[in-house]
Amino acid sequence: MDTIEGTLAQSLRESLRPLWRQLNAHKTLSTGKLDVLVHLADRGRATSAELATAAKISPQAIANAVREIESLGLITRTPDDRDRRRVWIELTEAGRERLAHERSIGNAWLERAIADQLTDDERQLLGAAIPLLRKLTGGAAVE
Repeated sequence: MDTIEGTLAQSLRESLRPLWRQLNAHKTLSTGKLDVLVHLADRGRATSAELATAAKISPQAIANAVREIESLGLITRTPDDRDRRRVWIELTEAGRERLAHERSIGNAWLERAIADQLTDDERQLLGAAIPLLRKLTGGAAVE
């Protein structure tokens, strides 16, 4: 069915796809691994189950991601003092630095593109659209 919403959805997707590719072109960590780092940076320590729920992925997938991120020295795993079955995952200082670096990669390109390619009116219009884009994702911040 060809509806206004359908046409708008297709146009939005087609517009966002190259933007998303450019933002991620030079990142060295996958979106999933970055999501783990962002979650830990924003909310503090977490268990694998909490991370899997937040990322909407399987416990097995989060276990693999956590192992890989830990091998890079970006997170640590520490058994809970009271319940040895529970393991807390925390961001290391190296993880914070890597997250800041990964964020800056896409931001630098996007800042230049906004400054170089948009007029003042277009920048204002783009700023006005951000709350609408957040509303489409349930208010979730996207990295």
